[in-house]
Amino acid sequence: MINVTVINIRSLIKYIAIVCVLVILVSSIRGIVENLSGRENQISTTFGNVSFISCIENTLPNRKSEIQRLEENSRMISSRGSTLRRMLGVELNMMDTLIEDTEEEGVVAKETETNTQEQVATNVETTPVEENNITPKFNGEYGTVKVKNESNKEITADILTPNIELENKKDVLIFHTHTCESYTATENFNYQMTGTYRTTDLNYSVARVGSELEKQLTGYSFNVTHDQTYHDYPEYSGSYGKSLKTVENILSSQPETQMVIDLHRDAVGSKPEYAPSVKIGDETAAQLMFVIGTDGGGLQHLNWQQNLKFAVKVQQKANELYPGLFRPIIIRNSRYNQHVTKAAVIIEVGATGNTMEQCLTSMKYLAKVLEEVNK
Repeated sequence: MINVTVINIRSLIKYIAIVCVLVILVSSIRGIVENLSGRENQISTTFGNVSFISCIENTLPNRKSEIQRLEENSRMISSRGSTLRRMLGVELNMMDTLIEDTEEEGVVAKETETNTQEQVATNVETTPVEENNITPKFNGEYGTVKVKNESNKEITADILTPNIELENKKDVLIFHTHTCESYTATENFNYQMTGTYRTTDLNYSVARVGSELEKQLTGYSFNVTHDQTYHDYPEYSGSYGKSLKTVENILSSQPETQMVIDLHRDAVGSKPEYAPSVKIGDETAAQLMFVIGTDGGGLQHLNWQQNLKFAVKVQQKANELYPGLFRPIIIRNSRYNQHVTKAAVIIEVGATGNTMEQCLTSMKYLAKVLEEVNK
């Protein structure tokens, strides 16, 4: 933003200089034109035309020197006119150059402002916040990644091994099965709830968090589709059935997309103050959590192991860059619409006790992690 301000001041100075040059030129031109008109009228009135001058030369020899003097003045005026035209041409060219430079600088400033991606540090101290938090539980792990298996599936080391590569690493679909989930209000994000920690105002719900993730990922050259359709309003029941139709409709027009993120907020109704957070440098970010479905509920789900491997791969990188950003991965029997691609996941961002500011901060670091994973 500093570069944009400097460029605007330079442009203003240039335009002021141009105006001054134009004022001087106009004054000079008016004076010369008036001089030219007066002299030409004098010559025209006194001598009429060339034939009359010739007549005078023949009949009045004593006026010949005066005639020569007037002709010399006429040539001098004509010469000055040519010089003025050349000067005017030079000044106009200078003004064109100044204007072109100003326009080019304006374009550069605009591009710089549009394409600037906030540099996210990766060598900062990271510590989970204990206040208003719950000690995470887990019953399995792979390296630094911990998992809490709540499904009826046996989760082996082979299943957790993140040996997965995406064919399409740049297209991302973000949507929200529970679009109205919201957070603890703050001065900057103060809103009227339309339910218990719920709002239909997309500027204050988890949809706003999705918009921030979209912005951050776009800064890393991802191609992002962010759908903000209400799937839990006016009725909460049937949300996953409605969101599945949305996702299938989007994927029908962009079938190559593999990264599909259903962004949620953790719902712990009995503890509204629950705010899982992590301190990253001087910032407080809401903690994240993968929820991965299986076919344990009886619905066909051929991709569940691939989804799990993708989550482990992302969380491995997150634990390397920002330990504590993610809580243990939860594995459940429900399918959660994750059968649609090989890298479809639920990511829960914070809980009811977190603020929007903390959740927006998380998206900055999540985007950096995904950028590193997909290099």
